[in-house]
Amino acid sequence: MTKAGEKLQTARLEKGLTLEDVAKGTRIKIDFLRNIEEGKYNKLPSVSYAYGFVRNYAGFLEIPEKEIMPLFKREFDEEKAYRVLPKGFEKAEEFSVARFKVKRTIAVLAVLFILFLGYISFQYRYAFIDPPLEILSPAKNFTISSSQVTIIGKTDPNATVYVGMGLVSVDQNGVFKKTINVFPGETIVAVRVINKFSRETDKQIKIEIKAGS
Repeated sequence: MTKAGEKLQTARLEKGLTLEDVAKGTRIKIDFLRNIEEGKYNKLPSVSYAYGFVRNYAGFLEIPEKEIMPLFKREFDEEKAYRVLPKGFEKAEEFSVARFKVKRTIAVLAVLFILFLGYISFQYRYAFIDPPLEILSPAKNFTISSSQVTIIGKTDPNATVYVGMGLVSVDQNGVFKKTINVFPGETIVAVRVINKFSRETDKQIKIEIKAGS
């Protein structure tokens, strides 16, 4: 019984062509052409490639498709050719893949849960700690010879800030600024920050004002 691979090899040799010649003309790798001629279809990339390579090889050798394809289909068992594992191991392989997918899903969910907890902790961190308060100006124990001084600081953008008894606005970066009147002598300015959870941070700024300004 003539086989497809044998028919292709015979036609190639009759035309005086090498596998290299066919490979150049069809752009099919030499190893694949050799596997086709030897009937080792299971070594081809896939079922569709097996059909396509045989069809193209036959076309290059000018063998009618109606002559080669019936031979190829008669000897080519798709299921048998591409069964990598014995049947006894297929279910085990499917089980391993399913178990891997479950583990991967659990890992992804765990990462998402950790990220969610991190986000919640970051958003509500000031429910457990006092709001930050940094005095940018004036420096500690600052001495001036002016009747006014500008208090500049930084805190949580969502906090409420008081400089002395006055409420001060805070910009989106958490920076606040307040100019107050002062009198000669030592002055202590109180800065108070209250967050939305009613936690509070207080600082006092000691300023020395020279007389005669």
